Amino acid sequence: RPLTSAPLATHPSGATVLLTVENLDVSFPTGDGVLHAVRDVSFELDAGETVVIVGESGSGKSVSTQAMVGLARGAEVSGRAVFEGRDLLTMSPAELRGVRGARIGMVFQDPLSSLHPQYRVGWQIAEALRAHGVPAGEARKRVVELLGEVGIPAPERRADDYPHQFSGGMRQRVMMALALALRPALLVADEPTTALDVTVQAQLLQLLEDLQREHGTAIIMITHDLGVVTEVADRVLTMYGGRIVERGTRDELFARPHHPYTRGLLASVPRGGQRSAALVPIPGQPPSLLVDRPVCSFAPRCAHPMPECLEQRPPEQHVAGTQSSACLLPASHAGPVVLPPAVHASTTEPARGATPLARLTDVTVHFPGPRKGILGRVADPVRAVDGVSLEVHEGETLGIVGESGCGKSTLARVLTGLIPPTGGSVEIGGRSMAELSAAERRAIRQDVQLIFQDPYGALNPQRRVGSIIADPLVIHGRKDGVRSRVQELMELVGLNPEHYNRFPAEFSGGQRQRIGIARALALNPRLVVCDEPVSALDVSIQAQILNLLAELQRELGLTYVFIAHDLAVVEHVADRLAVMYLGKVVETGPTERVYADPRHPYTRALLDAAPTLELDETRAGGRVLLQGDVPSPIAPPAGCRFHPRCPVAQPDCSDEVPALVPKAGDGPERAAACIHPLTRVEALR
Repeated sequence: RPLTSAPLATHPSGATVLLTVENLDVSFPTGDGVLHAVRDVSFELDAGETVVIVGESGSGKSVSTQAMVGLARGAEVSGRAVFEGRDLLTMSPAELRGVRGARIGMVFQDPLSSLHPQYRVGWQIAEALRAHGVPAGEARKRVVELLGEVGIPAPERRADDYPHQFSGGMRQRVMMALALALRPALLVADEPTTALDVTVQAQLLQLLEDLQREHGTAIIMITHDLGVVTEVADRVLTMYGGRIVERGTRDELFARPHHPYTRGLLASVPRGGQRSAALVPIPGQPPSLLVDRPVCSFAPRCAHPMPECLEQRPPEQHVAGTQSSACLLPASHAGPVVLPPAVHASTTEPARGATPLARLTDVTVHFPGPRKGILGRVADPVRAVDGVSLEVHEGETLGIVGESGCGKSTLARVLTGLIPPTGGSVEIGGRSMAELSAAERRAIRQDVQLIFQDPYGALNPQRRVGSIIADPLVIHGRKDGVRSRVQELMELVGLNPEHYNRFPAEFSGGQRQRIGIARALALNPRLVVCDEPVSALDVSIQAQILNLLAELQRELGLTYVFIAHDLAVVEHVADRLAVMYLGKVVETGPTERVYADPRHPYTRALLDAAPTLELDETRAGGRVLLQGDVPSPIAPPAGCRFHPRCPVAQPDCSDEVPALVPKAGDGPERAAACIHPLTRVEALR
């Protein structure tokens, strides 16, 4: 049963204060000393309010919320966290178990690891209900209601499925149902949208808004995606080095940020509508949390340091309205973030008579389907890529976007020779890979290299970075001068060549991605395939890597295929765009023109779903979000594969397979696979 709570405090304005955090300190004893993860954090949360905490990895965002509810194992916690009139930090473990779930719900970042793979999702939700005294029969009924509320189709049947039978977006919906099962007063959402496509992310943010409106739930959301902040936040807390360095309403911090760190975060994010000459990353690295010195911890990275910053820790000062900042700069420093002059994308197409560097012609990749029945009958194949034709020209960047499961990464592996195509042809430099001998294919693969998504999983933790970068040279027999070549590559990508003998664990996430880039450049490739190279990075490190890739392209004449689900990043880097859906390309064209005036309804839906930094209050109500998941590639829909989800589908869309061809007035550089293409910029109403 919910614990009896004391009367809630109120603001002078009449708002009910649900949570008051005062002087929260969280530290962890380590072999190297005490790690001060959170220092002197104080804030309030009103009932029904959404507070978003932003900052780089290691700034203390997640630890601060986990410590309040007793989930920071091994931590030493002090201060106060008064929730519904009771201090969470003085509760016994039994009392905290009564609060967690019943009054405070948690949504974690990775739903696959948060849900037990051996138990059905309905059982896991019912377990939380039964733990708080709900009878088993009533719990089952409530589970079905909850799954229906969070948008799970056929909830009665899906309640008996296992987590692996759900997509990433649907698993996150299950996590929300679990967190909201007992109608908690507070929901803590820790990076709930990080690994999701823009369409699924938009659905979940809308779901949170609807549930909050219906039940009055307060939300603390932790995220590094500043576009998400503009969608959901009432107030924003910026954390750096374990402390809150700026706070205020969403509009105050985004329109007139004061603290140099907040301004640096906003300057690091690619902006829609134009291609900037260069992003502005925050230099340097976050401070060590093993040392707690009474100075401004951001001073070594600050663009406006003063001598006083190294003599005292700046107190929070009032800036304007509800905005305050822990900075010695005057309040007049607050204002809009000024970006470098924009460079609009060139719409000049490569000469069509020139031989493209890479050409895919009607490429298909079909994987064997799962075995079914007691006789092990093989099901229909998984059509991961199903008839894709693309060209990549020398010196350009081709962006590929689409939801998870559309075939982007499979196409990347076909292009780099890691997966043979089931059908169609792949040409590199005018030579068909199918007609080459094994030795010739091995030699030509030196021209095509791959940068992987995860800078942590892509590097062997037991090998030194020098040998990791040298692998391509050794494999292809280039054994002379390996050490000097590796150190040259390290310097090229901004790493210290003296760190040749260090292990990956001794580098930050951004530095590890630079190691992966150095390895990809070892053989002087002509084409580099970048498969989600910045999705796992903080915005400032992301800006550093994007600037590095652009600089390397100019200096070395590289050609890129850039795969990402962040549409702002793709708009920033890509000259041309290919939009994929369920194994097929549904639209191509110059990036600037596709973003400004899409022809395919799916492209329009992706752009509508993508979060931006624009504070447009009418935007959410003026778009129609896609519902459901991408259909199974084992049995794709007949006709246009997008028609079951298309808001403007016509009866003939289910009968006719649309060809990827130019539309009237567009010219040969643009094409869309749609029977009824959009003829102007319009919302999908």
